[in-house]
Amino acid sequence: MTVFEQAAVVAAVVLGTVTTRFLPFLIFPAGRKTPEYIQYLGRMLPPAALGMLVVYCLKDVSLFSGTHGIPEAISIAVVTALHFWKRAMLLSIAGGTAVYMLLVQFVF
Repeated sequence: MTVFEQAAVVAAVVLGTVTTRFLPFLIFPAGRKTPEYIQYLGRMLPPAALGMLVVYCLKDVSLFSGTHGIPEAISIAVVTALHFWKRAMLLSIAGGTAVYMLLVQFVF
């Protein structure tokens, strides 16, 4: 890439970042009530995204071959138990990931 092309890419990235950061404040100013549709999306999108991540992570698990999904099931149980115990999302994710990696590296 030439220097001009590199500068154009950097400028496009900066413009895109600035636009996406400031646009919500321009569309929904502090003095105005946020529309119900946007509030609904704010409530529903995080659980929907997490649900899609769970489906994506488990889509290739085969119950009839290999480890039969045992490491995944144990890890899901650990994540669930940690979350109900401490209510700390980062701890739940890190604990489940660590248990899964230990299981697939040393047990299965």
